[in-house]
Amino acid sequence: MTEPKQKLRPLPAFIFMTRWLQLPLYLGLILAQCVYVFHFWVELKDLIGAALGNDAALQHIFQAVAVPNAPVPDKLNETTIMLVVLGLIDVVMISNLLVMVIIGGYETFISRMNLDTHPDQPEWLSHVNASVLKTKLAMAIIGISSIHLLKTFINAAAYDPKVLISQTVIHIVFLLSALAIAYTDRITTSTHNESKSH
Repeated sequence: MTEPKQKLRPLPAFIFMTRWLQLPLYLGLILAQCVYVFHFWVELKDLIGAALGNDAALQHIFQAVAVPNAPVPDKLNETTIMLVVLGLIDVVMISNLLVMVIIGGYETFISRMNLDTHPDQPEWLSHVNASVLKTKLAMAIIGISSIHLLKTFINAAAYDPKVLISQTVIHIVFLLSALAIAYTDRITTSTHNESKSH
């Protein structure tokens, strides 16, 4: 027999209700996702147009991947295509990050979505909490940082060594931060499990 639900007192009920103030933030992130989708299709359209010989699309591609102090190519080459594709992958990874923040954040901090029986429920959402969300966000940021670092290394000759070193150091800091978050989460989980077993 289930126990009757206890009604919250007015002040705790009001404080708990304020979690819905975060809803406009998640709706704003959905709009940001729409902007990324539009940007992705513009870049993809220009890449296809440049491959088919459209001069305006080719010039836009060169402007998009231009690096200060680097010679501008006069035709579509493998490096240019690689840089554009890396830019597209970057957009996809940031979009994935947005999905994790929107769905995971809403599920964790606002309200349950009750997706347990939905066939498309993301695998990670079944055990999402603030710690899991932080770890997944850290991993996504490392992926995005890796793409940016790779784009820099492709044009390494055009960059000052200080820029290369600073970007590498920043990437290493992201890696160490992710390891620290994962390690802290592991300690917290094991401590919690031990306290439950006693």
